[in-house]
Amino acid sequence: REREVLGLIAGGATNREIAERLFLSIYTVKEHTSGLYRKLKVRNRAEAVTRAQRLGLIG
Repeated sequence: REREVLGLIAGGATNREIAERLFLSIYTVKEHTSGLYRKLKVRNRAEAVTRAQRLGLIG
């Protein structure tokens, strides 16, 4: 699920848009986002997308 969230973040989606597309609560999206930041060792969306691209997690 975190990878789906990551892909949508990379596409520029807001938490609200991600929640609507994946049928999740905004709280759940924020939890997934926090988990991604921790695992990727980043502090924000831009860093997460950049790191994920470097690691080949997203195109």
